[in-house]
Amino acid sequence: MKRGLVLEGGALRTIYSSGVCDGLLEAGLEFDYVVGVSAGIAYGVSFLSRQFGRNLEIVTRYANDRRYMGFGNMLRPGNRHCYFGLDFVYDDIPNKLVPYDYAALDRWPGLAEAVVTDLETGKPAYFPVDESDQQFTLLRATCAMPLLFPIFDYQGMKCLDGGVADPIPWKRALEMGCDRVVVVLTREREFHRQPDRFLGLMRRVYRRYPRFLEVMERRAAAYDQCRAQLFEAERQGKVLVYAPDCTEGFSRTERDQVKIHALWQQGLDHARARADETTAYLRG
Repeated sequence: MKRGLVLEGGALRTIYSSGVCDGLLEAGLEFDYVVGVSAGIAYGVSFLSRQFGRNLEIVTRYANDRRYMGFGNMLRPGNRHCYFGLDFVYDDIPNKLVPYDYAALDRWPGLAEAVVTDLETGKPAYFPVDESDQQFTLLRATCAMPLLFPIFDYQGMKCLDGGVADPIPWKRALEMGCDRVVVVLTREREFHRQPDRFLGLMRRVYRRYPRFLEVMERRAAAYDQCRAQLFEAERQGKVLVYAPDCTEGFSRTERDQVKIHALWQQGLDHARARADETTAYLRG
């Protein structure tokens, strides 16, 4: 039996997923395949290295640090007009400040994939997370939110945030042969996505990529459809879904330490409360 874990993105809202993953670590639950989008997999690598609480430490220490995120980074030479401090987030933190355990990732016997959106085709592409990539090049690309990040060239593909083309890659887990799939969302079950209010600006910025723009224009409807299909699969017992109770008032660039800790704690509490249920589901 092959067990899969799927992690939705959502920038700092993904601290909920970190709480859930920390609870899964506590319960000793393991997976053969992990796939994530944007911050879902960027935070999810700490689950693969079994570093409990690492993401909470990073966010609580650095969410209010302008080197981590802020519009000033978009004007800083060498940061490629990115809202987040690329080298600070993906190099200084994992390699110096809150060290990432690359050796543990290397020992993990499963396969982890990150999703990016191919600008030329508008389709998702899936790449394996490589422990030798200690600059987290792939994670930079999967996290590249339109307008807030530069376009990345990854293995010859011009790409942005994987959440545009495949926001919740649970079907990918099924395609990869997973019999049991746990999905961690970063929006409450009642949530419905609204059309992006910056579509006009995106049409100008990404005018060279018409297929990407087509995906952006139908992104809200596609996201809601993806969730509806996911919840139907859950009712049929094909997947097990975690979702926060409420994310209203929690920004994807949230800086409030109380809110951040509370959302992480909610994820941890959910995982603890459902530990027996999740264990039984994964055992089939």
